[in-house]
Amino acid sequence: MTSYAFVENATVLLALCWLLSVTARHWGQSHQLWAQCTAGIWFGGACIVGMLMPISVQDGVIFDARTVVLSMAALFGGPIAAGIAGLIAGAYRLWVGGPGVWVGLINVLLPIVLGLVYRHFHRRGQIGIGACQLLLFGLLLHGGVVASLLLLPAQLVAPTLEQVAAPMLLVLPVAVMLLGLLLADLLKRDQIERAMHLSEARLRAITQAIPDVLLVLDEDGRYLEVISNGSAPLQEGDQSLIGKTVEDVLPPRHAERFRELIRETLSRGAPGLLEYSTQTVNGLKVFEVRAQRLQLAQPYKPAVVCLSRDISERASAEQERRIASIAFESQQGMIITDAKNRILRVNQAFTEISGYSADEAIGQDTRLLASGRHSPDFYLAMWRSIQQTGAWQGEIWNRRKTGEVYPEWLSISTVLDAQGAVSNYVAAFTDITERKQAEERIHNLAFYDPLSGLPNRRLLLDRLKQALAATVRSQQYGALMFIDLDNFKNINDLHGHQAGDQLLCIVAERLSGEVRGVNTVARLGGDEFVVMLEDLDANAEYAAAQAEQIGERILSALGQPYRLGSLLVHSSASIGVVLLNSNDGDAEELMKRADMSMYEAKQAGRNALRFFDPRMQQAVQERLRLEDEIRRGLTAGEFVIHFQPQIERHRGLVGAEVLVRWQHPQRGLLTPFHFIGPAERAGLIEALDFVVLTQACEQLATWAKQPSRAALTLAVNLSASLLYQADFVDRVLALLKRTGANPRLLKLEITESLLLDDMEEAVVRMRTLKQHGIRFSIDDFGTGYSSMAYLQRLPLDQLKIDQSFVRQLVEDASSQTIIRATCALASGLKLEVIAEGVETEEQRTLLIANGCDMFQGYLFSRPVPLEAFEALELEPVT
Repeated sequence: MTSYAFVENATVLLALCWLLSVTARHWGQSHQLWAQCTAGIWFGGACIVGMLMPISVQDGVIFDARTVVLSMAALFGGPIAAGIAGLIAGAYRLWVGGPGVWVGLINVLLPIVLGLVYRHFHRRGQIGIGACQLLLFGLLLHGGVVASLLLLPAQLVAPTLEQVAAPMLLVLPVAVMLLGLLLADLLKRDQIERAMHLSEARLRAITQAIPDVLLVLDEDGRYLEVISNGSAPLQEGDQSLIGKTVEDVLPPRHAERFRELIRETLSRGAPGLLEYSTQTVNGLKVFEVRAQRLQLAQPYKPAVVCLSRDISERASAEQERRIASIAFESQQGMIITDAKNRILRVNQAFTEISGYSADEAIGQDTRLLASGRHSPDFYLAMWRSIQQTGAWQGEIWNRRKTGEVYPEWLSISTVLDAQGAVSNYVAAFTDITERKQAEERIHNLAFYDPLSGLPNRRLLLDRLKQALAATVRSQQYGALMFIDLDNFKNINDLHGHQAGDQLLCIVAERLSGEVRGVNTVARLGGDEFVVMLEDLDANAEYAAAQAEQIGERILSALGQPYRLGSLLVHSSASIGVVLLNSNDGDAEELMKRADMSMYEAKQAGRNALRFFDPRMQQAVQERLRLEDEIRRGLTAGEFVIHFQPQIERHRGLVGAEVLVRWQHPQRGLLTPFHFIGPAERAGLIEALDFVVLTQACEQLATWAKQPSRAALTLAVNLSASLLYQADFVDRVLALLKRTGANPRLLKLEITESLLLDDMEEAVVRMRTLKQHGIRFSIDDFGTGYSSMAYLQRLPLDQLKIDQSFVRQLVEDASSQTIIRATCALASGLKLEVIAEGVETEEQRTLLIANGCDMFQGYLFSRPVPLEAFEALELEPVT
């Protein structure tokens, strides 16, 4: 009877899984997430149906064919489908309960794991999907299931094995084989159908993409098929031609030539070529027809495929080139080469421009004239254009016989022979040296200051408008610095305008040396300069700080002595700064604001920098002062650690999480909210993290001498910038050796998002430290990108449930489900679970009920100094 029940249960589940063919068609299509989720829900539902009609040996000990379904869900559906099906089946089995619940959950997890292993080796080509392989897989799987029955309570093991072991091993492996063959066949048929559709679509796209008209004609000259992309204005593109003969369409002389082309192509079996002209609705056109024999099975008549191309423009161009050859001896330099670029002929203008005589040039490759100023990509693009269009023109640099490099305007055209192959290239060029020099002079006069060579006001305003437009796209601020030299008039009056001009040139050089090449340094006139900075921070305060730093460097550079011949003079500058943002006005308005702030710097005593917005000036100064104070605080040892207890339900106090505080000399005790952000932006977070880690290790070493606290652990948060430092592992190991701290009592907390930066490198470093006894915890688990993949790969010891789930635990049933699932997952992976943010007794009770036995939060204590922590008396929870 048990065997019959297994057969009946497996048959029902096989029938349900056969219905899955509706969604199985979509598994191969880009692995669409919705299809995999649907498959997972369907498989999970099939498992529930199986458990609704179980083979029950004892109360709470049930058997069904869920292992068959889940193993095939993993093999064919993949991790997502199998995971969803497993969660559904596992949740239902938990709800059913009974003494066999844990074995039931194993029978959910085992087929999924083995199915995914089977899938992995199948995808690598190491194992196939056939009847024998599936049967052996089924035997292996259900051998494991039978072995798991040994985990039942002792009094149930023997009777259960006696009743179900043999039927299960006889029936369910066969069910695995049948279901696997069924799904494999469905997927294989779907792949074949999609391949056929793809081939058909590819062939249709190719024919539609051909720019020519494609004709199929039988040996009698009858049109069998006409394919046109719709762009050819020819009567051949008309579908009404089908069924007609060439005599019905073409004039008699062309019809006879077409028939001759068809006969020769069919008789010789080689491609044929025909060129003819005819009158169309768009005027006289020249066509080129290429024919190829079409292999057809009997009883069809022999036929040919013809590609008809309109070559009217090419024929006209050839005629024009013949006419142009008459004008070969013109004022332009002319070169005619063969198809391999060997010079065949030059005119007198070529000799006058290049310096090479005809005898020196003829027979040489055109590389004779190359200047070396163009990259290979330039020539590749040029020849690609010539090959595709038959011509190219543009500006190019060539070299005269004397070695002088000069610019020329060059036009290259191809000459084709009767067969359409390239026979020659014709190049015409003009020396444009004088024109380029004139353009450059005009451009410099229009946009550059003649004394310093810097951009003038006109070019600055143009770039400023572009920079304002760029801030809209990038959302990053820029800055405009208006710089005026202090006491420049005195230098002019005392030492003359020549000395003043020399000083202005030196100022221009110093300014250019202090900013990046992408920024702009301009001279407005007199002793007024402008520096425009782009791509600063997206935050106004941070952008202002960056501008402040650059401004200070400029003040320092301009404050250095100036050597003017035998004179040594001193000067300084006043700088006004305004941030660039498209919402704050146009270019002219921003220039006025920068000018106004420069005069404020003058009034402040010169050799100073001022922002247009006083609040911005104050914010920048305050932030810079805070960063300096953090540096000083790190040196002075002002950063201290506080301890928040971590409680284990049965053992009481087991350790603490270390949290940093800043004992500020004036502002008192500050929480991380006030200094972590500035420390990160100033590049000080690594130093701060290591200070915390050092104090934690020193405290562990101190407790090791106190028997009552020798077993306490300390958890320390790690930042990404510290973890990924090249010498991080060596520094940690050196610290442990120096302090004498027990590495097994040190727990490093890392966030999920931190691991995404470089998972491979993180795994290597964590495993190295793990070998020395250091433990690892995932902080804020569930709020990031939690995945089974990295939980398996990472050497973890603990999962820390984020306080957002704990906070909603009482009101939100889904939070309880998440915590329960997390605890079950951690138990399966042999990981500890601790919940943070526990504030009420009700939260603690629900956590215990859902499987969590470790806590941290205000219910037990806020973060406190060492003395207060050591005074705590926290007892186990009853």
